[in-house]
Amino acid sequence: MRKVITGAFVSLDGVMQAPGGPKEDPTQGFELGGWVVPYMDEVFGEAITEMFDQPFDLLLGRKTYEIFAAHWPYAEGGTDDFIAKRFNSITKYVATRSGVDLAWRGSVRLSDAATDVARLKREDGPALLTQGSSVLIQTLIANDLIDEIRTFTFPIVLGRGKKLFGEDAKPAAFALVDHKVTTKGVAIGRYHCAGAVVTGDYAMDPPTPAEVARRERMRREG
Repeated sequence: MRKVITGAFVSLDGVMQAPGGPKEDPTQGFELGGWVVPYMDEVFGEAITEMFDQPFDLLLGRKTYEIFAAHWPYAEGGTDDFIAKRFNSITKYVATRSGVDLAWRGSVRLSDAATDVARLKREDGPALLTQGSSVLIQTLIANDLIDEIRTFTFPIVLGRGKKLFGEDAKPAAFALVDHKVTTKGVAIGRYHCAGAVVTGDYAMDPPTPAEVARRERMRREG
């Protein structure tokens, strides 16, 4: 069985669009691309190396694939040589129904993300690691296909932009299994799926007359 691991750079308000540069993804008028760059430090670099040091194949949406395919095949020998060599040597599964050319060596098209990823998970092999790919991630979440989420949460608010969790995200609980904070305030967390959301109740039993009235007012207001 293969695990699906989501690796995501997110702001405090959950935006994950265009972390690497102003021209990476300016769709829908996003003007703050490159927000990760000022927060890089040694702790951040070590966490990235750790994530990419284990066996994995990439699982990408079409737009993130195009960003990666225009960069990583040409990056070996540069400052990110370790990542470039890993990305260029592994399989890249690309969820797309468009006719985009998958010219990057090792690329495999997935025409139905939910069905195809479920099939891949039943096979033997390395973990399937997402990067970026917000639309794909939300499809995986909706179909209970993600086993682990690794978030790099940056101490900024970006407002509008593509988000890790959409408004229709399926409720689920996660267990924090590892965490660290960089010198620049990036909170790095690793979470495993932990089943359904468990709730409780601090209300008085029986409720006070004021509480009964409050609940009735809320019911009327919808």
